[in-house]
Formats: sequence, structure tokens, C-alpha cells
Amino acid sequence: MTLFLIVLFAALVFEYINGFHDAANAIATVVSTKVLTPRQAIFMAAFFNLAGAMMGTAVAKTIGSGLVDANAITMTTVLAALIGAIAWNLFTWWLGLPSSSSHALVGGLCGAALATADGRWSVMHWSETVKGKPSGLWPKIIMPMLASPIIGFIGASVLMFLLYALLKRATPHFVNKWFGKLQILSAGWMGFSHGTNDAQKTMGIIALALWTGTQKGAFNDLPAWLDFLRTPEFEVHRWVMVTCALVMAAGTAGGGWRIIKTMGHKMVKLQPVHGFAAETTAAAIIEGASHFGIPLSTTHVISSTIMGVGATKRLSAVKWGVVSRIVWAWVLTLPITGLIGYGSYRLLQAMGY
Repeated sequence: MTLFLIVLFAALVFEYINGFHDAANAIATVVSTKVLTPRQAIFMAAFFNLAGAMMGTAVAKTIGSGLVDANAITMTTVLAALIGAIAWNLFTWWLGLPSSSSHALVGGLCGAALATADGRWSVMHWSETVKGKPSGLWPKIIMPMLASPIIGFIGASVLMFLLYALLKRATPHFVNKWFGKLQILSAGWMGFSHGTNDAQKTMGIIALALWTGTQKGAFNDLPAWLDFLRTPEFEVHRWVMVTCALVMAAGTAGGGWRIIKTMGHKMVKLQPVHGFAAETTAAAIIEGASHFGIPLSTTHVISSTIMGVGATKRLSAVKWGVVSRIVWAWVLTLPITGLIGYGSYRLLQAMGY
């Protein structure tokens, strides 16, 4: 039970960090274009993240039971996975790089699971079919990781070109006035879609910890008023959903400005029409992924859509030096968090956990 409480605390720490690391992406463009003040954007992001998080559990179930063999997982495995994800998130946040919390958690979980299984790669579900639908690391993580930035870049570029064609006779004052209002809607949708996807990752980890604890007998001697912790079948409880959504909202208010600065100012200079195109494209992609239970990286998608709208102005408008640093962070996330997760499990094991 003590180990579970440590795991729960670590999961909520991760969710808080996820708030100021990833949720900042959802409001970066609306803040950088000065359509909303930071305080207004945080309130809106918190509200729509909460609303989105309550809309389903498909992504949570993928994280909790669709990527590794849940029967081989222990409470120590979950703690090691969280350590790997937290360490990488804090490091990239300190550098101001918008890396993926989703992939950090997946990498940490895979590395920790591999250590738990003494190096047996079969513990990871690479590719399989569940109820007639593709599942596993390749269709749910690797393929979307490669495809989503490309789709985001192209989709945002196409939408921006269409907007340029429609607005070629409009005055700058008209465009800024109306797209300043429309960007509030697109930012709200972005926050909602972020909640349907990113907020669910920690839900899945906590659900996995509850299920593991129940299977291992950790909750057998609990008093009746703690019956809500017992999870004989893998499911995401309502209290887990609400807690994760609220903690993520608190994290967004706590320190997302390093990421916002990179996303909204350092990559390309944005106007409201660019923010609208980037957010609308990103929200549509993330919403679609959430429907199919794909834990997509919000960071990858919104970063690529910002690059896409910037490139329509001219290729030199995008600061490719900053982009290259972001891409390197994307590439390194899975292997480094996997190694940290593996090492953390071995260290915790040596300490007697």
C-alpha cells in the first residue's frame, strides 16, 4: 500500500509537469498572438482540458493495457516508468524544448517493463489485433509518431493557403479582428482535444497501478471506505479522471511559459489567422486520434502545424535552427526514457522495492 501511494504521488507529479509542459502547447499560439492574456488562456485551457478529459477512456486503456503485458507489471514497474518520464520532462522543460510527455511515459513504461521481464522483449506488444482493431506499439505509437508531424505540417499549410486565397482582398484590420475572435474558438477546441488525449495518459498509468495492486493483493486488508481502490478488472474510475484533469489544469497555471515562448515566438512570428489555422488543424488531428485510442503527441502535432503555417509565408520565416533542436528532442525521447525507466527499475529493485 505504501508503494502504491508513492506511485500515485509520482503519477500526479507527472500530470502536473505534463500540465506546464504539454498543456502549454494548447494555449501557446493564442497567447503569443495576444488574442488572450495568459490568465484568460489558462482559465480556458483548464476548463476545456477538464471537459475533454471526461469524454472517454480509449487512450487511457491503450497506455494502461495495450502496450505491454499487464500481467508482468508490478507496482515497481509503474514507479520506474514515471521516474523516467518525469526526469525527461523536467530536462526538456528546463531547456524550453516542447518534447512529448506522451512518448516520455511510453518510453519509461517500455524500459521498466523490459527490466521487469529480465530483458524478454515479448513483454512489449509490438503489433496485434484486439477486437478486430490494430493495437500495440507500432500502430498506436511508432506509426502515429512518424505520420502526425507530416500530416500536421501539410494540413496546416493547405488550410493556410486556402485562407490566403479567401482573404486576399481583405484588409489586415479585418483579418486580425475576425480571426482574433475565431482563434478563441480554435484554442478552446485545441484545449478540449488535448484533454481527450494527453490528460488520459496518467489516467491509464494510475488505472494500471490500481489493477496491479488488486491482482497482487496489496489492497486485501484495506477498510471498507477504501473499496474504491480495488480494481479487479482494468478500468478507469471517475475519481481518477477528475483528479488527473484538475492536476493538469493546475500544472498549466504553474509554469508553462518556457514552452509557450518557444512555440509562440522562437519558431515563427504568428498572427491570429496563423494561430487559428495551426490550432484548428492540430485539434482535428488529435481529436481523430483520441477516437481510435491513439496516444498522440500534442507537442509533435501543434509544433508541426505552426511550422506549416509559417512555411506558407516563406520558408525562411521558420527558424529552422530552433526546429532542429525540437526534432532532436522528439527522436531521443523514446530511447532515453526507456533507458531511464530500465535503470530506475534496477535501482529500485536493488533498494528492495
